[in-house]
Amino acid sequence: MKWQQLLSPFIVIALWQVLSSLGIIPPFKLPSPLGIILGLRDLIVIGMPPGKFLCGHLIYSLYRVFLGFSLAAVTAIPLGILMGMSQRIRYAIDPLVEIIRPIPPLAWIPIAILWFGIGNGSAGFIIFLGVFFPLLLNTVLGVISLNKVLVEVAYTLNASKRDIFAKVFIPGALPAIFTGARIGMGIGWMTLIAAEFTGVKEGLGLGYMIMTARDIQRPDEIMAGMLVIGLIGIFINLGLRSLEAFIVRGK
Repeated sequence: MKWQQLLSPFIVIALWQVLSSLGIIPPFKLPSPLGIILGLRDLIVIGMPPGKFLCGHLIYSLYRVFLGFSLAAVTAIPLGILMGMSQRIRYAIDPLVEIIRPIPPLAWIPIAILWFGIGNGSAGFIIFLGVFFPLLLNTVLGVISLNKVLVEVAYTLNASKRDIFAKVFIPGALPAIFTGARIGMGIGWMTLIAAEFTGVKEGLGLGYMIMTARDIQRPDEIMAGMLVIGLIGIFINLGLRSLEAFIVRGK
């Protein structure tokens, strides 16, 4: 990251702090950057609610995200490759996908709670829905966009369908799959926080933590929680980009 990329955030934060210090921005409406840092310290040291520390909330949220993401990946990627390989399969499944895909994952929360109860099951299901469709559609697009010459050469060399699936379509679709994974992870992360707003059995999770801070009117801790969510999202995206660079470069 170049220093020029840090210049505009630094200017915004500095101006924000100055306006807060002058009382132009009321702290009960928007805490200052320094106030948010102090709120973050309280989340780490005291917890929200007290005794339930930030690290515990973070671990539970990450577990729910990766549970839903993993379930989406093991279903969406193979199905997307099959849909991309076969026009018949794609035409058969497309109508169902297009009916369900526009429904926001958050609209499924009542059904998820009815099916799985309040807890990891319902949160994982909501995240699964958020990740599944971007990953599926990008995988289909990656397979359809694959150079058909590669497939024809594989058939000419008497490659089996399994080999073509594993050694032609999957590697060829990897860039699109990773794009879908990054988009899906972002949506899954957002839906997780909203799902945790409705309540979690364990009393742990970033969304639950933010809602608890709201109930006792701690905007500094609300903003600190939002900051943590943003930073974790950046690290997850960087991790996926690094994994993509490593796998695609080595394929």
